[in-house]
Amino acid sequence: MPLNVQATSGEFSAAAVDVLAVFATEGDLAKQKPLSELNKALGGGLLEHAGHVDFTGKSEQTLDVVTLGKIKPKHVIVIGLGKKDAITAAALRSYAAVAARFANSVMAKSLALALPDPSADLRPVAEGAKLGAYRFSKYFTGDRVPKSELREVLVYVGRATPAHRKQLALGAAVADAVIIARDAVNEPPNELYPLAMAEIARKIAKKGKLKIQVFDKKAIQQKGMKLLYAVGQGSVHEPCFIHMSYVPKKAKKKIVFVGKGLTFDSGGLCIKPAPGMGDMKSDMGGAAAVLGLMAAVSAIAPSVEVHGVIASAENMPDAGAYRPGDVFGSLSGKTVEIVNTDAEGRLVLADALTYASRLKPDVIIDAATLTGACMVALGKTCSAFYTADDDLAGKFAGSARAVGEQFWRMPLLDDLREQLKSDVADLKHTGERWGGSISAALFLREFVEGAAWIHCDIAGPVLGDRAKGVYPKGGTGHPVLTFLDVVESMG
Repeated sequence: MPLNVQATSGEFSAAAVDVLAVFATEGDLAKQKPLSELNKALGGGLLEHAGHVDFTGKSEQTLDVVTLGKIKPKHVIVIGLGKKDAITAAALRSYAAVAARFANSVMAKSLALALPDPSADLRPVAEGAKLGAYRFSKYFTGDRVPKSELREVLVYVGRATPAHRKQLALGAAVADAVIIARDAVNEPPNELYPLAMAEIARKIAKKGKLKIQVFDKKAIQQKGMKLLYAVGQGSVHEPCFIHMSYVPKKAKKKIVFVGKGLTFDSGGLCIKPAPGMGDMKSDMGGAAAVLGLMAAVSAIAPSVEVHGVIASAENMPDAGAYRPGDVFGSLSGKTVEIVNTDAEGRLVLADALTYASRLKPDVIIDAATLTGACMVALGKTCSAFYTADDDLAGKFAGSARAVGEQFWRMPLLDDLREQLKSDVADLKHTGERWGGSISAALFLREFVEGAAWIHCDIAGPVLGDRAKGVYPKGGTGHPVLTFLDVVESMG
């Protein structure tokens, strides 16, 4: 049953719900009105319990109190928002997500949310509630099927208006788009292969009235996408190339998003070690983000022309697989010497970036789970981004901050370009171990053909090993929200 998020008025402490979520900021809890009122209703037990467990209102700190019938809600969860002057839209989104995740954990069907500012835009609240309630339970049977699910979220505002309903509906639509990306990352690779990804894209296009083209293996070969073809030639699942487009009248700008869509990466003939190989179903996280973004764009309907381009393949060690030492051409015409078949992502992106450049956009943004080197540098919760355009970098970093997703700008160090020189071709596709994420970005730059460009290496955050804020364990939907903010800021 879809989660219903609606605005309502009245006293939140009187809500007949399973869980009531209230907020706290750092400082004297007794002086914070919602807490003092609830504490009085609960006979002083709330603040006493907070003191016992050292709850101080720090960001995402939680305090769970069972009400034992003293008030109508069965549970109260107090969620820390940090410093009072740091309550942003991203903080509200996270607050709602943490509350919804807790509600699911106690098998609640209904949740009430008290807001620190009842006049705030409710879109991020709806986004957070739906994203926090998310669970990927498609393949559970019997006792593993969740016994209950959150069905209703009441958001308490001063007075519910049509504007509130519109904000909540928009937030729910954006959350549904992020969930498309999460589901795609969570799908097992025997279910999600390149042509299956194309079917997801077709459904998004049909629902959102987007244009779509899907090129099969034969068309990829005919168009000269030789690098994409090479990566996919060792699998029984044929590669495909997807182009989705949203073209409004009188568009102010044109932006192309490019996603790496390796539905499974065994490493090819340079096969990966067994530990961790199962996580390589997430090697299409960039493509998943593009799918989610295009669904969100169709819901938002910005005055910006947006294209989503996905190069999808499966990298397998079949007898027909491409080999180290092979040389292939590309859509750009440049030849590439293969050094390591486990560095396949930059190859499929190379053809996709050339294709994107020929659409003549104002900017290209690509997303790829590209290098382990990026995770070594930044950890598993922060993505890297590369661009030579300082103004573009500032705007992109601003979008990431606005939605609460972590990105860090990395340098395009031209002296590392020497690592990509080949003795037998125009380029070799990998360099030395040191600076591996940078040399990967430099390789991609060779195929952009002069367009303004941002490369996002998102290897860490697309697959979470624990729930935090808006992100669940498993597929997170990173960086759909950042990309959507970039689009909206250009409109």
